[in-house]
Amino acid sequence: MSCSRRLHDDSESDDESVVSLPPFSAPPSSRGSRSSYDMSMRSASPTPSVWSMTSSIRAQAFRQEYGRGLNNYSEVYRLPADDEELDRLNQQHEMFVEVMGKYPPCLAEIMQDDVPGETKACLDLGCGSGAWIMELAREYPRCLAVAVDLVPMQSLTMPDNCRSEVDDINLGLEHFYGDFNVVHARLISSGIKDYMALIDQISRVLRPAGLMDIMEFDFHVYDHMPDGNHRRCDLPTSHIAAPWVARWMVFACMAVRNAGGHPDAATHLRQWVTSHPALENVVYHDYWIPVSPHAIFNDFQKHVGARMRDDILSFLKSGRPLLLGSGVPEQIVNELQRNAELELRTAARAQYVRVQRVYCRKKIS
Repeated sequence: MSCSRRLHDDSESDDESVVSLPPFSAPPSSRGSRSSYDMSMRSASPTPSVWSMTSSIRAQAFRQEYGRGLNNYSEVYRLPADDEELDRLNQQHEMFVEVMGKYPPCLAEIMQDDVPGETKACLDLGCGSGAWIMELAREYPRCLAVAVDLVPMQSLTMPDNCRSEVDDINLGLEHFYGDFNVVHARLISSGIKDYMALIDQISRVLRPAGLMDIMEFDFHVYDHMPDGNHRRCDLPTSHIAAPWVARWMVFACMAVRNAGGHPDAATHLRQWVTSHPALENVVYHDYWIPVSPHAIFNDFQKHVGARMRDDILSFLKSGRPLLLGSGVPEQIVNELQRNAELELRTAARAQYVRVQRVYCRKKIS
């Protein structure tokens, strides 16, 4: 399908169509605001915690907002943590494993039982559905695996060597200093107020020669360019028009920033990690993941594009509380979502999201 397909019968083209909605002006940012709870409500880390998702715990951990279940502890992270979202994250995890593999190559070496008296330990920050940390716990049953998120991990099949802790990592990781051989974080920038400070915290959590593995995306969509220099769609929120997925993502970026998150952290990961004095052996990868199975892509790209399309279709629903809570009128959110869904389902544009990943080791001395 050509990129000029009309999304409205009365529009002139994808690039020129403007819906009959008033312009939207973003509200001022609340960046730097504190989380909605204090230090006394943190998990009693590092005491093992076993959660049974009773109705009382669910009521304490979640709040209903715009028809979705959000965490009840942080005003910064405003994406859902309900069953529908956890389903999306599980599917997303499988796609990422297909694209980039499960672990950095050095993880197997790090996890060897080669230090007398030391139990290898792995930490997953912002674990989401827990897919990554539970797989690791099963593959390394002698290690200790700790999953941290704003809500309890809800799996009924959690391995015995894995525990779930409820915490806001914006409050610091001092209680974990020197405890872990591996620290993993994936797509958590929307809930992090100071990502550079988080990298420093992770460096202190790691044991000597430990592994940090972090991955983020920048809340933008990129147009395909034949020379590989794919062009970022920098669009204003004052203009409600195609390209729709890219426009929706710009609104999401604005909403994350206004809630106090760090949506552009991906852009700086490499520099922050490379310049940190305690870290070395930095490996950086760019992954250009198609947003749909457009006709110009090869078979593998189409396969991954179909999976990413399904992920974004679900993300459009997950993002409603984020956009509505930031003050975007429901009429605009509905228009953005409806047209973005059509753009994705018809694979109307050859576009990507850019995922940036950095892994490195902590210096021995």
